[in-house]
Amino acid sequence: MLAAYLATGLFFMLLPGTLFGVAQLLTISASHTPAAADAGWVQAHGHAQIFGWLGTFILGIGYYAIPRLRSAAWSPLAAWSTYVLWTAGVTMRWAVGTWPWHWRILFPLSGALELAAVVVFCASVFLARSGAQDQKWRTSIIMITAGGCGMAVAGGLGAWQSFLVAGSGDAPLFSFEFNQRYLVLVTWGFIVPFIWGFSTRWLPPLLGLRKTLRSLLVPALAVLGIGVVTALTGAPLLASVLLLVSAMLFVLALRLWQPADREPKLRGVHASTPWFLRLAYGWLVVAALLAVASASEPLPNGWAGASRHALTVGFFTVVVFAIGPRVLPSFLGVGSIWSPRLMAAVLLLANVGCSLRVVSQVLAYEGISQTAWSLLPVSALIEMFAVGGFVLNMMMTFTTGSRAEFVEDLQGEAGLVVQS
Repeated sequence: MLAAYLATGLFFMLLPGTLFGVAQLLTISASHTPAAADAGWVQAHGHAQIFGWLGTFILGIGYYAIPRLRSAAWSPLAAWSTYVLWTAGVTMRWAVGTWPWHWRILFPLSGALELAAVVVFCASVFLARSGAQDQKWRTSIIMITAGGCGMAVAGGLGAWQSFLVAGSGDAPLFSFEFNQRYLVLVTWGFIVPFIWGFSTRWLPPLLGLRKTLRSLLVPALAVLGIGVVTALTGAPLLASVLLLVSAMLFVLALRLWQPADREPKLRGVHASTPWFLRLAYGWLVVAALLAVASASEPLPNGWAGASRHALTVGFFTVVVFAIGPRVLPSFLGVGSIWSPRLMAAVLLLANVGCSLRVVSQVLAYEGISQTAWSLLPVSALIEMFAVGGFVLNMMMTFTTGSRAEFVEDLQGEAGLVVQS
């Protein structure tokens, strides 16, 4: 089940998410204006990245991990039902955005399928009766549950809006104003809490961090939630400041940028992994800072796109590229990642490409430098090579990796018990 989710997520990341995104950026660069890109294609590309790649990964890992964290049973029927509904909905949404064939029927249908998948997932992993759970996991479960709530709200709001658009709109795309608020919900309200929840269990042992300041975790989550709600109500400046405060609180709570006090557990991955994970959380703070700058000017502006890219590539992508090669092979019973050197190269390319994209987008879109327009496709190609390298490394790991001679108990290291 997990392998099916991961393979599907990799497909969405590589083809609809990355290749079509590069094509749109080439068009924007050649025309020297973001308006040159087809709005339907841009939204379809973003949907494939957030829902198709990250959402599919989260659902698969959620079915694998959350019942274990809650000491609850999981349902194979629910997992496969979610997979079919979710994959069909996301694929339909991407296809309709790029080729609007019978879109007044298929556009709302895609939203309904995604919402149904989320309902099945949340009912199965969050509402299932649980046994006695370890108190040290309570905060992690709270954060992951908050991510599940954000996912449910995003699914419901997206389905509702797709029905409205199908009834009175001219094309299968959300309005600019709604989409700006919706993006805050699906990124900061859905993806970020999930990553935070698993980070509280995985990062301290992986990086050898000092004892987590747990008293700051729930306040960080609360400020994050208030920030997302504030963005939805139409106060972007206050919302972005709250998101910045929440990001700083979480980094301080995990003590990510303080010296480690024990040896990191990096079996099978590149030694540079701790540095890239710390850098990923630096991108989280940068994304919030850029959001503050964006909220200080009228939309659209270059700061908004740079903020989203810092969040989606700098934070989301780098975290997955750094943690995935460590935990996913263990989940699937494989000894280690196929190539630690390729892993390091992928992480380096992702950060270089993201840095170039964030800087050039601000310079180009804000009219500061005409040369920056030619740097946009360069950044996209660098990131495309990073994505391709990650997909190659993971697929080679899953298909050619040997079963581990022993099954490591990840109870203290990753909050999971991996069984052969």
